[in-house]
Amino acid sequence: MFGIYDRDGILRFVNSDREACLDYAELFELKSTNFSLINLIDSLEISNDINLDLNQVKNNN
Repeated sequence: MFGIYDRDGILRFVNSDREACLDYAELFELKSTNFSLINLIDSLEISNDINLDLNQVKNNN
């Protein structure tokens, strides 16, 4: 998964295809000095310590 961030750090586009991200940049005439293409999967830190039960709403039925 890739993402294009503009020079202000705002995520502009996400796609699993790197070329689609570059096509987006070309379509909107973003110069390579004005955006960053980041592999989002590699940049994620996944922790096994996450407790998903903390935010679960209890069913009162």
